[in-house]
Amino acid sequence: MQSSPRRSLLSLILRGSRMVLLIVMLSAVVSCNQLDDDRIPSLPVYINLSGAGMWNSYGVSGVGISRSFINADGILSPAGFHFSANTHLGFGGVLLIGGVDPFTSDPDVPLAYDLACPVERDPSVRVFIDQETLEAVCPVCGSRFDVVLAGGSPVAGPALTGNYKYGLRRYYCDPAQGGGYIVHN
Repeated sequence: MQSSPRRSLLSLILRGSRMVLLIVMLSAVVSCNQLDDDRIPSLPVYINLSGAGMWNSYGVSGVGISRSFINADGILSPAGFHFSANTHLGFGGVLLIGGVDPFTSDPDVPLAYDLACPVERDPSVRVFIDQETLEAVCPVCGSRFDVVLAGGSPVAGPALTGNYKYGLRRYYCDPAQGGGYIVHN
C-alpha cells in the first residue's frame, strides 16, 4: 500500500515542526547556562600606567603576577600610586593580572577585572588571588574564578553552581605610546 503525496507532505511537515521545536527547546536550555559577566554595575574605569616607569612600578610583569587598585573604605592600594581626579576604579576596585588573553590566546598579557564578587554585588566584598591556584576567590561566598586563562569565568562555588553563571567584569588593557598600558572600560 503506497501513501498518498498529501500524507507524505503532512508527515514531512510534522517531522520538520518537531525538529524546530527540539531546536528551540535546546537553545532555551543552553541560553540558561550562559555566563553573565555584567552583573557588577558598569562604573567608569581608567588607570593610566603609560610609560615604562609607571608600568615597571605599578604594572604586572608575568603570568600570575597581580596587583589590586583600590581607593575606598580607607584602603589606598597600591601604596605610592598617585590617584588623580582622572583615575576611576569601577565598582569594587581593579584587579590587574598577567595571563593569557582568552579571545586571542596571546600569552603573557595584562588582564583586568573588577574586584567585586558578582555573586555578592557589594563593592566592599573583593576577590583576592589564591597564590597556589592563581584563581580569584571571594572571601564571603567562596566562588572561584579563572582570571589567568579563562577571562574571569567561574570555576567553583555559587558563581558556577547557581541558577545563573556569574563571571568577573572584564576591563580593557590597551598598550600606551611610549610603553605601559591604560586600563579602561
